[in-house]
Amino acid sequence: MNDDKNKKIIINEWLINAQEDEGNASVLLKHKDVSPSLVCFISQQMAEKYLKSLLIFYSNDYPKIHDLVKLGNTIGFYDKNITELREFFVVLNPYYIGTRYAADFPEGFTWKMAEEAYTAAKKIKEYVLGKIK
Repeated sequence: MNDDKNKKIIINEWLINAQEDEGNASVLLKHKDVSPSLVCFISQQMAEKYLKSLLIFYSNDYPKIHDLVKLGNTIGFYDKNITELREFFVVLNPYYIGTRYAADFPEGFTWKMAEEAYTAAKKIKEYVLGKIK
C-alpha cells in the first residue's frame, strides 16, 4: 500500500546517506589529508544510518538517539542475531561525541583507529543490507 511505498522511500534515503558517508570516509582514509577523527566520526554516522534504516524496516520508526548499543538493543526486539555486531557498536560509540571534544580523547586519534572504525561500520552495513535486501 501507500505506507509500504513510503517506508521503502524512507529506508532508501537513509541508505543513500549512509553510502555517502562511506564514500567520504573511504576517500579520507585513502588520502589521509585530514584528521583521523573525522573518519571515526563519519564511520559512526554511517553505522548509525544503517541501523536506523534497519529499525524502519522492522518497525516503521527509530529513536532519535546516537548510541549504537541502544539502537542495537532496540533492533534486538526484532532480530536477536544483531548481538553479533555488539563489538562494532562498542568500537564506534565513542566517536559520535568524542570526536568533537578533545578532552574525551586527550591522546588524540590515529589512522589505525580510523581504519578500525571504518571496518566496523562496513561490517554493520553488510549485516543490515543482508536483512533489508
